[in-house]
Amino acid sequence: MTQPANTIPRAYDAGAVEERIYQDWWDSGYFVPRANPSRTPFCIVMPPPNVTGELHLGHALTASLQDALTRWHRMCGDPTLWLPGKDHAGIATQWVVERALAEEGTNRHDLGREAFEERVWQWVDLYGNTIDAQHRRLGASCDWSRLRFTLDQGPARAVRTTFVNLFEKGLIYRHERIINWCPRCATALSDLEVDYEERDGKLYYIRYPLANNPDDFVTVATTRPESMLGDTGVAVHPDDERYQGKVGQMVMLPIVGREIPVVGDTAIEMEFGTGALKVTPGHDVVDFEIGERHGLPIVNVIGFDGCMTDAAGPRYSGMERFATRSAVADELEQLGLLERVEDYHHSVGQCQRCSEVVEPLISLQWFLNVGTHTKPDSIAGRAHAAVVNGDIEIVPERFGRVYLNWLENIRDWCVSRQLWWGHRIPVWYCGDCGAFAAHVDDPDACASCGSPNIEQENDVLDTWFSSGLWPHSTLGWPDDASDDLDHFYPNSVLETGYDILFFWVARMIMLGIENTGDVPFRSVYLHGMVLDAEGQKMSKTRGNTLDPLDLLAQYGTDALRFALTTGTAPGNNLRLSTDKLESARNFANKIWNAARFVITAVEGRDDLAGWSDPITPQHREDRWIIGRLDALTVAVNERLAEFELGEAQQRLYDFIWNDFCDWYIEMAKVRLRSGDATAAATLVHVLERSLRLLHPFMPFVTEEIWQNLVARVPAPASGLPPSIMIAEYPQADSMRAAPDAESEMDVVMQTIRAVRNMRAQFRIPAGQKLEAAIETNGMQSVVEQESEAISVLARVEPLTVLHAAESENPAGVSLVVNPLVVRLPLTGIVDLDVESQRLGKELDDVRRNEARVQQLLANDNFVSKARPEVVEKERDRLQGLSEQRQRIEEIMAQLSA
Repeated sequence: MTQPANTIPRAYDAGAVEERIYQDWWDSGYFVPRANPSRTPFCIVMPPPNVTGELHLGHALTASLQDALTRWHRMCGDPTLWLPGKDHAGIATQWVVERALAEEGTNRHDLGREAFEERVWQWVDLYGNTIDAQHRRLGASCDWSRLRFTLDQGPARAVRTTFVNLFEKGLIYRHERIINWCPRCATALSDLEVDYEERDGKLYYIRYPLANNPDDFVTVATTRPESMLGDTGVAVHPDDERYQGKVGQMVMLPIVGREIPVVGDTAIEMEFGTGALKVTPGHDVVDFEIGERHGLPIVNVIGFDGCMTDAAGPRYSGMERFATRSAVADELEQLGLLERVEDYHHSVGQCQRCSEVVEPLISLQWFLNVGTHTKPDSIAGRAHAAVVNGDIEIVPERFGRVYLNWLENIRDWCVSRQLWWGHRIPVWYCGDCGAFAAHVDDPDACASCGSPNIEQENDVLDTWFSSGLWPHSTLGWPDDASDDLDHFYPNSVLETGYDILFFWVARMIMLGIENTGDVPFRSVYLHGMVLDAEGQKMSKTRGNTLDPLDLLAQYGTDALRFALTTGTAPGNNLRLSTDKLESARNFANKIWNAARFVITAVEGRDDLAGWSDPITPQHREDRWIIGRLDALTVAVNERLAEFELGEAQQRLYDFIWNDFCDWYIEMAKVRLRSGDATAAATLVHVLERSLRLLHPFMPFVTEEIWQNLVARVPAPASGLPPSIMIAEYPQADSMRAAPDAESEMDVVMQTIRAVRNMRAQFRIPAGQKLEAAIETNGMQSVVEQESEAISVLARVEPLTVLHAAESENPAGVSLVVNPLVVRLPLTGIVDLDVESQRLGKELDDVRRNEARVQQLLANDNFVSKARPEVVEKERDRLQGLSEQRQRIEEIMAQLSA
């Protein structure tokens, strides 16, 4: 590592150290797994970000959590691999390049497929490494020598092998089915790639006259009158009394003039609309299934371009679908067949990529038959059993039920996409005999007739097909001789956002078990979404997005990581605010300033031998802080093992800021000034162990401080590693627990705190000393031994230690800190009459505010409708006001006595 400067800067400058430190880590090879046969390997894969992407806060959160786990396991001595990668992102990448081509006045069809693919590769080579550099900026300790791309040769071969295996098992098939189609992206979409948005629309009530009695009719309700041109039936529930006698009759399809049957089907909701459903098998999933059950023909009236086909009739052929909606409604009204139109709020499916309204269309696509969860030997069945049987743990547990529910309602997966960028489906069609077959390697001739007249399928595979193989394809599968696969598969944990539980996590489990016979990972750790300070989802339209690169520059990497991950629980959304970022930066500065004091105080001392050993101190204050350190060590290790990283960091924050900086260091200063040098070794020991505990979460500032610290204190006989990131992670020593010191120091600190609060209550200047007397009531030795610390930190002088209560007490206040009583004579310090009047007014204000908050919290309307965090804030405020009122009342009672 780079040697530290001769002097420690007064302020921590993240920008001046982070790049240097990261380069030192990488140059030293610390990110590469180190073999240790006695330890269980730890492996985690990076959810591959889109090659088109730039770092956003979701990436920053994922990387911060994964890096913390990785650094912890590495410091615990586990052979640790964090494998990075990127996804080719079929639709997203093709869109970027197609937009660039459009600006040049051309398109992919003018270029041709081969030239277009070459153009995309040029774009990837030019811009595709951006997010890798940004992950390095975050401190991600990935093994970059193993960086993978979903179109690399190894993963590409894994994709082909998987497809061919499934094809030969009959699980991948080609079929004409209704699918989600995006007219703008011009490709099929899986159900998971469709987002649903609540919109205001219209509900049209249309009359379908009976063929044998035009004066009678069946009225249907629809939000899409343009699709009625493709109706081939009307369906009603067989138990619906309104339509008894009409099932089996024919009605005339308005405008078109085609006779279509009325069928009875139990899938119909009698409560919706009129209870009669127009059946358009070519443009609705439910209608398609009804059509299959009743043998209804399919008429496609909406094309892949979002315009009406010739089947819609000459008037509407070529018209855009939404323009057709209005035109059809107008014509129905002219015919007297539009009964009425109502406002209607409903859910509309739209493309997740471009937000275009999705069109259900009949198309010839490739599907993967995943089976059902009730069939234990099916793909879905094995994935379901993996969680039910405990082979995979999902954290938090509630998402396990969500996962299982999805598998229990799963459909066959449409895996083909009408794109040019991606894994081209490895199926070849023979132009002579019509046969087709799947191959891992490109064939030269038809496998059936030997003809060289063969052509490969034009479609590519869904991006999630290749990323679904990520845990094993990146480790060398299907190569049987892969050491990485043997060593690191199954992965230890998969950490990602809950929003891709189905997109990615479920697919990895299904395909991982299918290909390897084992689960892809032992645990799934899900995090929530990053929201703004008000709890709103971040979006460009709201104008509330935060650029993590700007935040890194402004606050430093450690502060951003800490702000994103502290105090958050698995699966819960988190809020990111300027206050939280500033608090995290202040924490980094607090640690830096504390370290500067410790290093300055101990540098050059010759009495620090053994500071790195499990020291067993004798002084009460040392025993207290060592006991607190060991309790912290246990808690942090336990929380990390249970994926409670937010709680682990909160414990670290509380210990370092409060116990170590605000209390122990201040007490140690008193001892050092008085010539008691026994605190020096404890200062170094606690600081160094705290840095190790904190390192997985704040790697840069801890490394910089650690390097400065170990360069200025005697090295232990066993030596020290060259970097904190490969130092041993602390484990607690149960022999150092000191419950007596804990309880005694608690009384001492409460005493100091009580005097400080009283000083603040009476607005006594910090520079003015107060006389104090303490009745020890059985704690004489403790008070006498800690009297100097109490005197200095509470700013009391003289401090008198009393063995028993005095019969006469001078005018002032008494503070009860069980079992102690602290007496503060205030004559000549404050005007007691004036203070009584001031406190009386303050008490009135506090009581009014307390009553107002009590009234607010008693309002059921507020408690039920306000955001939970707002209600909790008011409850905390009420508690604070109540405590303040009690404190003032106690003081006033003493002043009036």
